[in-house]
Amino acid sequence: MTKATERGGGIALLALIFANVALAFGPLFVRMADTGPVSAGFWRLTLALPVLVLIAMRQREPLSGFGKPIWWMLALGGFAFALDLASWNFGIERTKLANSTLFGNMGSIILVLYGFVISRALPHKAEAGAVVLAIIGAGLLMGSSYELDVRNLVGDLFCLAAGVLYVVYLLSIRHVRKDLGSWSVLVWSTIFGIGPLLGIALLIGEPVWPTDWTAVLLLAVVCQLFGQGLMVYAVSHFSPVVLGIVLLIQPVIASVVGWVAFDERLSLPDWIGMTAIGIALVLVRLPEARRAARLAGSPAAS
Repeated sequence: MTKATERGGGIALLALIFANVALAFGPLFVRMADTGPVSAGFWRLTLALPVLVLIAMRQREPLSGFGKPIWWMLALGGFAFALDLASWNFGIERTKLANSTLFGNMGSIILVLYGFVISRALPHKAEAGAVVLAIIGAGLLMGSSYELDVRNLVGDLFCLAAGVLYVVYLLSIRHVRKDLGSWSVLVWSTIFGIGPLLGIALLIGEPVWPTDWTAVLLLAVVCQLFGQGLMVYAVSHFSPVVLGIVLLIQPVIASVVGWVAFDERLSLPDWIGMTAIGIALVLVRLPEARRAARLAGSPAAS
């Protein structure tokens, strides 16, 4: 493995981490918006689209001429992402912020299990330790603030559905990223998501046009351009196991946002949970780092 390849892997990891940091601000911006929650998702995609097209053209990434299988995967990814946003944004306003973040990221566990299934191999000790620590960390992080209440049930279920749909989206774009540039993938997944979001917003009678554009602009810039842009770039560089573990950064950031924005104090279990997730992020990369070191030390690598 060359130094350039190692640098590329490091950049991809940073991109994946910062993507999740940016996406963790989504619930805050949705609650700030004076549109309906699904409408906020519509504006997130619509306002970002012209910029995404310009970036893709500047990078000379193709926006047409794909084969049928790629078009189908792009459409599946965009539709799943639209339903994910609609379901999560709808649920955010019907449950506690901590609940929405916890259930919205349950897909991380599905990704980890999926990764072990497709690899047809038992996890390495480091990977198994990372998974256990990540689950314990997420449980501790959300345990003190999560509240099981029938009043939150509808919102909890919608956020849980969003977590599953996000897995479908990630796996779809991960598949097509083998053949397409990250910006062209993001352009078309955004295009395929706009129509369903607007249709759902109108169907349930939400207010669509904002009177204050601040929140929807923040959604477009921070979450779609920056967050999803980095996510689509990074997703093809890692296994589903690593993706699933890193997704748990979002509850950590959401807890910090709640602390700063809403004065939601962090308890000792919260801090322990965040530390456990941080250790899990290191552990899950150890097998790849060891493989890279072996390759770097082999004669073929020089």
